[in-house]
Amino acid sequence: MSKAISVIDYGCGNLASVVNMIQHVGGEGRIIRTPDELDSAAKLVLPGVGAFDHGIGSLRQGGWVKPLEQAVHERQIPIMGICLGMQLLTRGSEEGQEPGLGWVDAQTIRFRPENPRLKVPHMGWNEVRQARADELLPESATPRRFYFVHTYRVECADPADVLLECEYGEAFVAAFRRANIWGFQFHPEKSHRFGMELFRRFLEV
Repeated sequence: MSKAISVIDYGCGNLASVVNMIQHVGGEGRIIRTPDELDSAAKLVLPGVGAFDHGIGSLRQGGWVKPLEQAVHERQIPIMGICLGMQLLTRGSEEGQEPGLGWVDAQTIRFRPENPRLKVPHMGWNEVRQARADELLPESATPRRFYFVHTYRVECADPADVLLECEYGEAFVAAFRRANIWGFQFHPEKSHRFGMELFRRFLEV
């Protein structure tokens, strides 16, 4: 079982903190900068910060989409989308005009809290609740807390895809999974022991 995780550099992510977390939990984090490097990847992380259209445009302009589809759908390489990376896995976003990858039947929409004291973006630590158990997120008696920074949230068409939910004025999807595709709205690389637990389990899939 490979302990190497390839972190995709398409110009839209905080790569160093992800690589540092992977290495901290005993894995080998490597940054890949060209689609050709996907051929030797065993596991993938699609990070992301910034605007949706810029992110999906960077993937397309960099020639990543078809090689990623081959890696994820044909070779069944496990992939973890983080923050914007999660949103890019959906059909699209209210933030932009471009279609997303569409690998998960979901849409990305803006937070519109009714409570004026709830500021957008949703930023900081928040507790999540389990929607269903998963090999990366098994049932736990200890509540999990993760670090969030986001203005948009994901809505899944199929509730069976939802792993974790969170509350910020309304319930939203904090994590989803479909087959070998995981998405995390929070930043596990900034979430201390709970993020470490998640990355350790990702090393084992």
